Amino acid sequence: MNRRNVGRVAVAVLPFVLAPAADLILFAARRDRLPAQLASHFVGDGQVDDHASQGSYVAVIAVLFVGTGALWALMSVAGKFTARGYRTLVASGYALAGGIGYLMAVVMLVNVDATEDAQGRAQGVSFPMWHMAVALGVAALAFGLGLLLAALLPVPEEPAGGGPAGDGARIALADGEVAGWARSAGAWWLPPLALVVLGGGIALMFTASWIAAVPALLVGLLFASFARPYVSVDRRGITVSGVLPWPRIRVPLDRIEAASSRNIKALAEYGGWGYRIGPGRTGVMIRSGEGIVARLSGGRDFAVTVDDSATAAALLNTLIDQRRTER
Repeated sequence: MNRRNVGRVAVAVLPFVLAPAADLILFAARRDRLPAQLASHFVGDGQVDDHASQGSYVAVIAVLFVGTGALWALMSVAGKFTARGYRTLVASGYALAGGIGYLMAVVMLVNVDATEDAQGRAQGVSFPMWHMAVALGVAALAFGLGLLLAALLPVPEEPAGGGPAGDGARIALADGEVAGWARSAGAWWLPPLALVVLGGGIALMFTASWIAAVPALLVGLLFASFARPYVSVDRRGITVSGVLPWPRIRVPLDRIEAASSRNIKALAEYGGWGYRIGPGRTGVMIRSGEGIVARLSGGRDFAVTVDDSATAAALLNTLIDQRRTER
């Protein structure tokens, strides 16, 4: 790792060090005034519906910030970002760490001097909902600080060959000939994940309430719909659809300037999997590997990871040429 990368990683992970440090310092200073079982989870009106030990509180802080900090470190080094994209990545990390750090501190502070029941659980504790608005404010301030700090570092270079070129491969089509391409694009972990989330939603319906179950059920249905997404290329452009008619993602052909096929790193380049939106790019990341990258008329890229992407990109370039000829 060179000196430039060390600086980029240090700036990216700094909030994930400072935020938990502040939370743990506050916790240590008030530990003798806290109940054995902290009120740790609150419903919509701010009332307590679950408790956790002091050790669990510390463990959650450690796991939460170490995990997210490691993710931001990985993306800052391996991610292919423009200057604007890198600054947005860093600032987003500051906003996330600032907002979560504030909320974790408040959860602890509302437990200070709380009375305990026979099991050592905090009593008479509530979480005022206005703290959520304050957390958003803290996140916004942290976002601005992250932008300023990221601007002090050398600008990451634009990755060479990152976008499609206009002279990419073509497929020969006769005059009046119509062609299309389609392929399913799946990952082995999507069906099990959909089943787990749906099962969790059903369990919540019987053990908690339908209010808690509905989000899990909706997310599970979304995962199930896109467990084996279907990618097609034709005169309409690029279409990504699932088992259900909706949601469906379509990029019209008249918005595409050129297309290419290349290897895509979902985590490093797009920050994860699923439908991703980032500076200068959007995409459907089912997995890492080969995929179609389409340069759009506004200068953004749209990508989708799918096998046989070279054939799809070549057909897209041919259809784009035909569209230009017909004008």
